Amino acid sequence: MKFLSTLGLLGLTLIGLIIAIPILSVAFSVFGALVVFLIWIAPFWIIATSDQTTGYEKIAWLIAMVCLSWFAWVFYFFLAPLKRRDDYYGYTRR
Repeated sequence: MKFLSTLGLLGLTLIGLIIAIPILSVAFSVFGALVVFLIWIAPFWIIATSDQTTGYEKIAWLIAMVCLSWFAWVFYFFLAPLKRRDDYYGYTRR
C-alpha cells in the first residue's frame, strides 16, 4: 500500500511539473519583456527629468530620441546643454 501511495504522489508531482512549465515560461517571458521595456524607456526618463536642459531644448532632445533612438541619448550626454544657462534668461556674465 505504501508503494502505491508513493507512486501516486510521484505521478501527481510529475503532472504538476508538466502543468507548471508553461505557466513559468509565460511568467519569465513577461518579466523579460518588462525588463527590456524599462531599459528602452530609461533614456526618455533620464532626459525628461534632467536639469541640464530646459524648455524647448528638452523637447527637441526628446523628439530626437523618438527619431534617432539611442544615438540621441549618447549625444545628449556629450552635448547637452547646447546653450549656456545664461542665454536662456537673456543676460550674460561679465
